[in-house]
Amino acid sequence: MGMTLTEKILAVHSGQREVRPGDLIDCRVDFLFANDITAPMAIKEFEKMGVENVFDPDRVAFVFDHYVPNKDIASAQQCKITREFVSAHHLPHFYDIGRSGIAHVLLAELGFVAPGEVFVGADSHTCNHGALGAFATGVGSSDLAAAMALGRLWLRVPESTKFVFTGQMRRWVTGKDLILKVIGDIGVDGARYGAMEFSGDALTQLTMDERFSITNMAVEAGAKNGIMEPDDVTLAWVTPRARRPFAVVRSDPDARYADVHEYDVSSMEPVVSVPSSPGNVMPVREAAGVKVDQCFIGTCTNGRIGDLRDAAKVLAGRTVHPQTRLLVIPATPAIYRQALEEGLVQIFLDAGAAISTSTCGPCIGGHMGVLAEGEVCVSTSSRNFVGRMGHRSSKVYLSNAAVAAAAAVAGKLVHPDEVVRDMVPA
Repeated sequence: MGMTLTEKILAVHSGQREVRPGDLIDCRVDFLFANDITAPMAIKEFEKMGVENVFDPDRVAFVFDHYVPNKDIASAQQCKITREFVSAHHLPHFYDIGRSGIAHVLLAELGFVAPGEVFVGADSHTCNHGALGAFATGVGSSDLAAAMALGRLWLRVPESTKFVFTGQMRRWVTGKDLILKVIGDIGVDGARYGAMEFSGDALTQLTMDERFSITNMAVEAGAKNGIMEPDDVTLAWVTPRARRPFAVVRSDPDARYADVHEYDVSSMEPVVSVPSSPGNVMPVREAAGVKVDQCFIGTCTNGRIGDLRDAAKVLAGRTVHPQTRLLVIPATPAIYRQALEEGLVQIFLDAGAAISTSTCGPCIGGHMGVLAEGEVCVSTSSRNFVGRMGHRSSKVYLSNAAVAAAAAVAGKLVHPDEVVRDMVPA
């Protein structure tokens, strides 16, 4: 019996000919990282071990992205702890304010993860990197400390479920809509500790930005990891970036899956997750009319250049509704620079949006867009739990970037076609 993509990667990294779901393995790690929230906890556990050095300084990164620029003394202290550790251990891959971006976007952009690798991070959305054909998963800070010391981790091999997308993508439908549809169907625990393997000819129509959105949100279905087999688009994106030689891994034709779900994207339309769960999914037309106080375009899920381009298509020549706020946060400095060069930032400014340096910011209700009592936000982020972006009575609707931009213009939830009536359908 053959193995799935996830199983084959884990077999190689545990030095075994084959592994099966449920196996406990001692797994070699190719790269690991932590952010400004999780790094101090990992550092504390690492120092308690009495280990003098990390296993390989070239395979460890620290990225400041959650509460930066620092919003208060506590967040500044968190960063100080990490800076001191980085300095003491002479770690080369440290991304501080000005050089930093949202870790999941930045580290892929800089080539720190490649097909066939095992990549772990002290952040749940580390599964983002599975779009490159890597096994990528979030771990706790104590697990990260162990990996920092040993370059290895104990893992349980997850059971794989396949999601097959076929058909022709429609206008305004993106990778974000595909993954929201899946989560709406299987529920927020529908892939608990499983591997979500995404495939099908419809994926060839998606940019890497859209593919990252899909694997990024695998954890919202409870998955251990999300993953896709690399194709020509993947390899064209990753090859010039990769810092290490890599080997592409593919699922065996006779691999066994716990289940297979098939989707024809030809009938899909933009959707939203309504409060207060990523699993509460419905077509945006059915949620239309909800008054919106704030719209947010950014995060590790949808702060990439493709998302900013989609938003600019809607916002060009239009202005944000006078009773609505629009925040746009490019995920990395490179994306910010590209948006400047393409004139997207000018479009956002002309529309009346506020544009921020790269940070997670409002996504976790940290700063730069916290919601007040009863306020409603349409966000391109990944979670809309109670109190996620501010006051417990505030409400968050999850969407793609075009839907968020359309809501900003209309002051209410609408299908982008209701705002961009002058575009010829694709």
